[in-house]
Amino acid sequence: MLDVTAGDAAAKRRLRIELASRGGGDVASAIRRRLVSIAKSRAFIDRLKVSALAKDLEAQREAIAVHVAAANPSEAFNLLWRMLEMAPSMYEGCDDSNGAIGNVIAAARDDLRAIVVCAGQSVGTLADRVFAAVCKNDFGQFDNLISLMAHALGADGLHRIKVRLEESAANVPKGAGGERHVIGFSMRGPIYEDDYERDRHRRLVRSALTEIADALGDVDGFAGRYSDEEKANPAVAAAIAGRLLAADRTSEVLAMLDSADGVFRQGGHWPDLQRVRIEVLDALGRSEDAQQERWQAFERSLDAAYLRAHLKRLPDFDDMDAEERALDLVARHPAFDQALALLIDWPALDRAAALITARTDELDGDHYWLLTPAADALGQRHPLVAMLVLQAMIDFSLDAGRYKRYGHAARHLQTCEHLAQRITDFAGQPSHAEYVADICRRQASKASFWDA
Repeated sequence: MLDVTAGDAAAKRRLRIELASRGGGDVASAIRRRLVSIAKSRAFIDRLKVSALAKDLEAQREAIAVHVAAANPSEAFNLLWRMLEMAPSMYEGCDDSNGAIGNVIAAARDDLRAIVVCAGQSVGTLADRVFAAVCKNDFGQFDNLISLMAHALGADGLHRIKVRLEESAANVPKGAGGERHVIGFSMRGPIYEDDYERDRHRRLVRSALTEIADALGDVDGFAGRYSDEEKANPAVAAAIAGRLLAADRTSEVLAMLDSADGVFRQGGHWPDLQRVRIEVLDALGRSEDAQQERWQAFERSLDAAYLRAHLKRLPDFDDMDAEERALDLVARHPAFDQALALLIDWPALDRAAALITARTDELDGDHYWLLTPAADALGQRHPLVAMLVLQAMIDFSLDAGRYKRYGHAARHLQTCEHLAQRITDFAGQPSHAEYVADICRRQASKASFWDA
């Protein structure tokens, strides 16, 4: 195995950890040394090389969660915590625009939640650590930490953090006199460093206190952290309404939802608000109103879940008529991609074929995640339509010069050849031979496509 991993430092480190875990070695010490080495690195890592760092970090995280946690959960907890504390320096020292490092950090937070009870931390110690971490959460590395640790903190620990946060909020420095440092500008004028820091601290404290109220099941405490203006935001209103509903305070929920109804009706995508409204209408016994909301939600979003829920609650035979009416609406919907996706997934393949035939010019060949499964689904019964879908992806790849897709485009062209053998009437569309001749003329210079 050492020969196999020669020249691959990350694989060799992984091998040593695996061997140590089976041979009585000190895995924790090896991981700790590696984390120290990563933390000491000062070289900037660009986007093309950051995956190697993420892979290395993930190997350390996995070793902690699998090997160290089984033998010494307290040590595993401390190592994972150390990894989270390293996050700011890693983010500053690399380009993590693809989120590779962030994904490892998020997984480490989940690991903390899994082992915190076994780690044997006292409530006071854990509360102090969580408070300090929340106050240093400049890069989001400790996001949702209070919620993740809530079951181990218990009410006593949560109250302890709450008291310290409230004291911290009350003792925010007002700022010294003299010259103030401008760090930017907004529509309202200059942004001063001391103002920015105070606002940041207020937001941090409010977010943490809201999280504590939620963990304690304190609906009023959760809602009280938002201003009346913020409660008119559909996302905030839905969050509060959902908690009121869970607390069996149904009569208060509609008032909360109505406060955001004006913004909701103006447009936008607010699925949580719609979902909670339907749940509360059902809870109040207003089944017809709930059904109407489901239908309206389906009309706006073409979300199949709302349609299925609506049909499920209709009497026999009425559901068949409603389904036909719904699919007619889908065929007329201006959002072509959404309509096609629903018809393919439903499935209503004849209607999907009719939609593509009527609106072929709306096929976007860049949307391979939609068109590839559509072509697969339609190929058996509607070969001509499937061929049009594949041609849209081929044309886009070649016209846009997406050379990484040329291999897929070449396979699509082969599939078109097989489909053409089952087409007796091209219905005014070019035959496969005519299509190939056309792309030969237009795309003769795309050698990598023709060689694929």
